[in-house]
Amino acid sequence: MIVDSDGEMRPDMKRIITEYGTSLLRMCFLYLKDIRLAEDAVQDTLIKVYNSYSQFKGNSSEKTWIMSIAINVCKNYLRSFWWRRIDGSAILENIPSKEYEIEDTELIVQIMKLSHKYKEVILLYYYQDMKIKEIAEILKAPESTIAVRLKRAREILKTRLKGWNYYE
Repeated sequence: MIVDSDGEMRPDMKRIITEYGTSLLRMCFLYLKDIRLAEDAVQDTLIKVYNSYSQFKGNSSEKTWIMSIAINVCKNYLRSFWWRRIDGSAILENIPSKEYEIEDTELIVQIMKLSHKYKEVILLYYYQDMKIKEIAEILKAPESTIAVRLKRAREILKTRLKGWNYYE
């Protein structure tokens, strides 16, 4: 938190953007399958974080709280009338990379094909490096449910990727 010129406490948005910006963009892209929409979703997420930071009580980590806002923003985009009218196909070359490049897009393609409940668990666990407990907090589900979804998602991916270099 920083104090602005009016003496009010405000979140340090520069730090938040530096620390979570790439992760937010990546998560939003994998949800929305469109880089432009993902950028809009990140912007909407950051605005919500700024406006509601005083409501953050620290019951979870800051990252968990911010990611849950991002997921809700993405879910709202997916529910909107406008979204249902556009083509949601992904351009995999435009996936924002973290510290590494994705050499084989087949894994991402198969993750994108998973049902929503499995996809979001895989994305949060592997791409956001979150623990099952944090994922349970974000998705408001029991830890056992998250663990089962993660196990089932892995099994589905293992079956689909049989013959690829991931599970040979």
